[in-house]
Amino acid sequence: MPSLMPQTVVVDSALTGPTPTPLAKRRTLPYLLLLPGMTWLLIFFLVPLVTLLTTSLQVPLGSTPSAGYTAGFRFANYTDAFSKYSPEFFRSFVYSGIATALALVIAFPLAYFIAFRAGRWRNILLVLVVAPFFCSFLIRTYAWKTIFADDGVIVSVMNNLHLLPQDRILATPIAVVTGLTYNFLPFMILPLYASLERIDPRLIEAGADLYAAPFTAFRKITVPLAMPGIVAGTLLTFIPATGDFINAELLGSGKSTLMIGNVIEKLFGRGDYPTTAALSFSLMAVIVVIVFVYIRKAGTEDLV
Repeated sequence: MPSLMPQTVVVDSALTGPTPTPLAKRRTLPYLLLLPGMTWLLIFFLVPLVTLLTTSLQVPLGSTPSAGYTAGFRFANYTDAFSKYSPEFFRSFVYSGIATALALVIAFPLAYFIAFRAGRWRNILLVLVVAPFFCSFLIRTYAWKTIFADDGVIVSVMNNLHLLPQDRILATPIAVVTGLTYNFLPFMILPLYASLERIDPRLIEAGADLYAAPFTAFRKITVPLAMPGIVAGTLLTFIPATGDFINAELLGSGKSTLMIGNVIEKLFGRGDYPTTAALSFSLMAVIVVIVFVYIRKAGTEDLV
């Protein structure tokens, strides 16, 4: 009579293989989650970067861009580009640096007010901060061209007060820097607000209880705690402003206010791809060095 007791089936582990342990799954899961993002960066960042570098070293086949280029290692493309366009290269960093400083001065009080004093108006003020993004970058810049018109109210008032040495604002560095500051101001306000909003107000009250003056509490408590937002805001403003060309094109005066973005745009249109790539790659390399040094000096190495 066959037994009714349940039978135990023994499976040879050599046939099924080792069972993955929970620890092994935890180790491989982060890499699987990173795989889509790393693949995207490889295809759309690393490959174009290598292409840009190889293009910057191409050798011309003739004296004109129409003759074409061939692959090579012509490092003179970099020296030629710098010797010819160094003023525009340097001017880009000056303009973007001034615009970033102005944006920080304007944005910090506004972000502080929204974070600590706005109350029930906070959401409305945040919507007003991002409202310019609902309009095209080009249209916003054209609006400043109308505001700074030679026959406009602002120029007329400032001329009556003898505040304009050239009797105009358009076609001057003032107009270009103003356009850069305005267009990239939200990129400074939002990170600052995010950092300030996370500060516990009791820390500031504790500083006051310890007889710290308001400015001392601001300098010793608020600013250090808001430093991640300051660093993020300055980078989000400085980096795109350095490569911008629309403000200099619409609000500037041609060669005297050209930025490196204008040069790259014009050379690309002419078909001078090695010089264009050399300037673009150099600009990116300099910005990476500046960002790395800035983050280290600001004491926020964890952002690297």
